[in-house]
This record gives sequence, C-alpha cells and structure tokens, in this order.
Amino acid sequence: MAGEGYAMELREPTSDDTERMREVAQSAMTTSYALSPQQIETIAEEQFGEERLTRTFDDSDAVVLVAESDEWDTVVGFVVGERDGSEGEVRWLMVDPEHRGAGVGTQLFEAAVESLRENAEHVSATTLEANTEGHDFFEQFGLERTDERRVDIGDESLVEYVYVESEAADEAPTEAAEEGDDLPNAETRDGVTTATTEDGEEVYVDRDEVESGTDGPFYAAYTDEEHTEQFGYYCSNCGSLDTTMDNVERIECAECGNTHASRSNEEYDESYL
Repeated sequence: MAGEGYAMELREPTSDDTERMREVAQSAMTTSYALSPQQIETIAEEQFGEERLTRTFDDSDAVVLVAESDEWDTVVGFVVGERDGSEGEVRWLMVDPEHRGAGVGTQLFEAAVESLRENAEHVSATTLEANTEGHDFFEQFGLERTDERRVDIGDESLVEYVYVESEAADEAPTEAAEEGDDLPNAETRDGVTTATTEDGEEVYVDRDEVESGTDGPFYAAYTDEEHTEQFGYYCSNCGSLDTTMDNVERIECAECGNTHASRSNEEYDESYL
C-alpha cells in the first residue's frame, strides 16, 4: 500500500507514455541490476523501445499498467504481464528509484496479478538474475523461486529466475513487513526504522535512500531521526552497520561481503559481465 500522502493513479498506458517508461526502466536497472551500461541499453531498446511497447499495448494477452504520481504528474513505475492459456506471468516490474519506499511496486504487482487471475489459473513472476533487489520482493508475496532459464535479449544471453505461488501463499505481505520490520537486526515503529551498532549506538535507517548490492540493498543510516548527519550504510542482507565506502563509492559489508559498485560509464567494473 502506498505511503501516507503519496497519491497515485494506476492506469493503462498510452503512446505518450513510452518515452517515460523507457526512462524509468533504465533508471531502475542502473540502480538495482548488476549489468553494464551497454547491457542496460540493450534491454531498454529491445524491451522498452517505442515500437516494442506499442505492440505490447495492443496485445490482448498482455497486462500493462503504469503508476502516475499526482504530486509529480509523471509516471513513476510500471508493470508488464502476459497470459498464455491458463497461465499468467508478471514479466517486468520497474519503479523509478526516486519514488521507491512509497508502495508503488506493491500496488503495481498486486494490480497486475489481480488482472491476470481473471483468465489465468496460475500466476508466476520472473526477473533477471542480475536484479539484486527484486528477489526478496517476490518472496514477500509468498512466491518461491523454482526454476531458472536462459533468455536472449538482443545479443545478450541472460539468466532469468522464475517464481511461482507456494501452497502457503494466500496473502500479500503484512503492513509491518512492507514498512521494514522484515529487515534483520532493525525495528520499525511509526514509520521510523532504527538499527543498533555493535557499540550500542542507535542509528536511523532511511529506506528511501538506497544503493543496490550483490546480496541485498544498502540503506543510508543516520545518527539523527531528521537524517542530517550520515553514520554510514546499513546492509539489508545481514543487518550489519559495519560497512565501508572507498574513493570510487564502492560499498562493502565487512560481515557478509555484500557489495555495491557504481556502474557509471567511467566506474564500470568488468566483473559484472
């Protein structure tokens, strides 16, 4: 559910939305996918170019929804699903990094699943292996990763994970889990998430200020509730605050080895290939 005061409209896209949808996809992948700039450009062109999106809009077996922010008057996320007989599949879920933490992804996912279930007996979801932040999201909805497959996008051959509904997956994640109580060694009360250092110091975790990681996202941590003095980063994979950042803005967790590496054209590390 969207954060308090964050008004948005879920609607079907029009041809006027194609350029913005591609922008959202590129921003989301740059932030959360362990891919090179060239790979991201290839996926954006193949999957979210104007011609491809227009064909998808016209496909009667496709489900495409965009989330438009009333405050910002722009598309802040979108979801793409498809039906194949009695099967439905959520193929892409993209949220602008600047608008995460407000429930945009949750609303889009739930709406797409509801629409797919009108004609499909079973609904699954897929995401690229390179999506370092998407896997926990699907598991919160009771989906289990059961398979992986190769997909060819342009000249790229990438691994894609498949998530299906488990027998116990009858409900969406609880409100507490969406707010952040699912984070290890952290606690959320009245929308404020805190964690404690090994020295017993309480710090405030900003879930809206996020950096991707190889095993889970990093969140900025502050010494004050107003988020004016940064302490460092909180690792969502293990709950540690023992993290470091080097001069090229690479973040690493000393406890579990979770790592964030900037993927700009100048700083791209070939290890992501």
